[in-house]
Amino acid sequence: MDFVRNTALIVLAGLVAPQLVFAAGSAEFVAADLTGSSLGIIALTVFFVAYLLIISEEAIRLRKSKPIMVAAGIIWLLVGIAFVQQGDTLGAGAAFKHDLLEFAELFLFLLAAMTFINTMDERGVFDILRDWLVVKGFSLRGIFWLTGLISFFLSPVADNLTTALLMATVVISVGGDNRRFIAIACINIVVAANAGGVFSPFGDITTLMVWQKDIISFTGFFALFVPAVVNWLVVAVILNFVVPNVRPEPLEGRAELKHGAWVVVALFLLTIIMAVSGHNILHLPPVAGMMTGLGLLKLFGYYLQRRDEQSFYVPRTGMMSSALAAETHTKVEPSSEKPSNKPTYDIFKNLQKAEWDSLMFFYGIIMCVGGLGAFGYLALGSELIYGGLGPTTANILVGVASAIVDNIPVMFAVLEMYPEMSHGQWLLVTLTAGVGGSMLSVGSAAGVAVMGQARGIYTFFAHFKWTWAIALGYAASIMTHMWLNASTF
Repeated sequence: MDFVRNTALIVLAGLVAPQLVFAAGSAEFVAADLTGSSLGIIALTVFFVAYLLIISEEAIRLRKSKPIMVAAGIIWLLVGIAFVQQGDTLGAGAAFKHDLLEFAELFLFLLAAMTFINTMDERGVFDILRDWLVVKGFSLRGIFWLTGLISFFLSPVADNLTTALLMATVVISVGGDNRRFIAIACINIVVAANAGGVFSPFGDITTLMVWQKDIISFTGFFALFVPAVVNWLVVAVILNFVVPNVRPEPLEGRAELKHGAWVVVALFLLTIIMAVSGHNILHLPPVAGMMTGLGLLKLFGYYLQRRDEQSFYVPRTGMMSSALAAETHTKVEPSSEKPSNKPTYDIFKNLQKAEWDSLMFFYGIIMCVGGLGAFGYLALGSELIYGGLGPTTANILVGVASAIVDNIPVMFAVLEMYPEMSHGQWLLVTLTAGVGGSMLSVGSAAGVAVMGQARGIYTFFAHFKWTWAIALGYAASIMTHMWLNASTF
């Protein structure tokens, strides 16, 4: 029972109980006995306390980035002290810089992607899509399938979080007072968005991390397309039977595309091409292509700003001329010469709208897990999980753990452990970490975000009632992958 309990702890947080301290070898920078040191145990405690605060975010209204960033600082302070006590004055700094570089690549990549998404949103691209769905007069069952289908195919490009929020807005608009339909449709959207995110590096943070590590190529993720489809369809077919086939009241659409909307879309696609081709052909980090694309977007933003300024100053000149012409007859108040305040485009406003709390949360998680790895806990966890249970069982448990803990720290812990696995097993853990979070509403960023948007309707327990169906889809996707991609194991 102790082994099972300790294995569960490692799967959940990439850690291990202190009493197992001398059971395994060292991590890259440290000696094995640091897992049993008092400083190591304190670091472990700090991480668990911070994670309890993160889990309680909705109840205590404390943004998740705050406790985890403080925890990261404390853990690395403890790492530094432990290394100095061991007589190593350089190891802690080298370990910190290694993990900081991991975060820097992820941070800049996501910042560029988020700015593109925010710009497309500001130009009305997503509003047009939402209004089209709303005004077409589809039945509730039709909306259920359409929002699920669009979520599945949009999330590989726009990421699962953005996609889930967009589609949830649609079902809330259409559903009206039908709370049951909204809850079921939101479950379908979360499952579809998470499933769609696993066969593209742009679909989820976990797939992005795997791609940036050069473990799976960009096209290599496409092997997960059919298992991802199976994962969503199994759940959607079951949920379909409780969705009423009635037609809601038609709604009016008022969205309009702003100037340059399609140019922004084209620039985003060009940026994706640059990131992928630069990585595959020139072996540059994907972030190089993304930041170049962000630069192009900023140049286009300069054009939009100048265009708005010109349209702003034309009426101003006319008003001033009229005022001067009339000045000989009637004195004009200075305020009447001022044109109405017309906002000009500012690309930095879209950059400011990035999910800064999430980005800082990623920093805290990566640095916390990296700090615990510096104490030797990840090496210990790798030996116990992958050495004791085998890669298949371990990777399936990773998916279960991601539903409870969140897939980002779990996947980062696996990547830091870097167990020796076949290509098929790396695909398996990418699949399970991506779709496993769908089993609970708190298991993925998409689920948490939709809970906030459909507050009081799509809840933890509304989702939990269908966890059995989502678990069937989870199991079906694993079996499909192991059968379809058997040659990769």
